[in-house]
Amino acid sequence: MHYVSILSTLVTFAFAVAVFGRYRRRKGTHLLLWGIGLVFYGLGTLSEAITLVTFNEFAMKIWYLCGAMLTAAWLGQGTVYLLVRKRGVANSLTVILVVVSLLAAYLVLTAPINAAAAAAYDMNAPLSEQYKDILVRSGLITFLTIILNIYGTLTLVGGAIYSAYIFWRKRVLADRMIGNILIAVGALMPAMGGTLIGAGLADFLYLSEFLGVVLMYAGFVKATSQRPVDAKAAVHAPAG
Repeated sequence: MHYVSILSTLVTFAFAVAVFGRYRRRKGTHLLLWGIGLVFYGLGTLSEAITLVTFNEFAMKIWYLCGAMLTAAWLGQGTVYLLVRKRGVANSLTVILVVVSLLAAYLVLTAPINAAAAAAYDMNAPLSEQYKDILVRSGLITFLTIILNIYGTLTLVGGAIYSAYIFWRKRVLADRMIGNILIAVGALMPAMGGTLIGAGLADFLYLSEFLGVVLMYAGFVKATSQRPVDAKAAVHAPAG
């Protein structure tokens, strides 16, 4: 079960390449931010994979920073750009997110380590079971973790559900409706992994991360798939 994080890393970076490729062709700030969010996701699962073979303080901190703090918020910020019409609002929220992310990076990377707990690190047990004893988190780190995850979940999952509802209500673009549903479910999977950790099933965090990125990738492909143009509509379409 532990080595599922390696598969998650491969899928995530492939997903990120696809998103950045679409950004290069189509532009759109939402694609750029989604790509950045996926890089954070991939760094989180990659650092998780590293801790399966050796304990590394920096890898553990990157795992916490990227996986627990930044991924959801940056993916959600991409959805904000997609759905919010007033660019001033989206731009302001992005500036705030950048500042908070830099603060989070500074706090986590400079956080002290419990040397005794680090020395007792068990590579046969998931990192998600042990990091609380090793990484000394301040109250501000915990607060920012909660805020960033709430913001990311509301914007990413809420935005996907809202988009799916709009397509369903208008009875158009069924592929995009299905794609957004898959994205919403996939985004919820890592959150479910956090619940499983609390229930003592920390191993399943790796599986939830893998299923989450696979579902989001499938949703992205479904929502962005090219639809055949109806011949009659094409005839009557304006030349522009």
